[in-house]
Amino acid sequence: MEARNLTEEALIDYKEGIGMFTKKMPKLAELYNAFTEECFKEGALSKKHKQLIALAVSLYAQDEYCMIYHTKGCLDQGCTEEEILEAIGVTAAFGGGAAMSQAVTLVQDSIQDLNQLKQ
Repeated sequence: MEARNLTEEALIDYKEGIGMFTKKMPKLAELYNAFTEECFKEGALSKKHKQLIALAVSLYAQDEYCMIYHTKGCLDQGCTEEEILEAIGVTAAFGGGAAMSQAVTLVQDSIQDLNQLKQ
């Protein structure tokens, strides 16, 4: 199959990779697939919301294949561009919040502690 763009190429690469892995490790792949299918089933959270969460986590983890895969999942579940962008905003706030919380605690404490060692 010829990819029509970079996103489709990444999806094809992933599918080929998972196919090769499945041939080499069929039981592990089967269990992993069953686990992820169960995680993404409709439940207290909708499939749509689960895809938005997965996209946010993949962005935070900087996992490019998952970003593409879960963006597709969001679109397949009917997410609007606005919903996806809001999820991205929450991810950015969380990522920035993590950096800020470490900066105002750990880094500031380290500066103070290290400067005391100089004396």
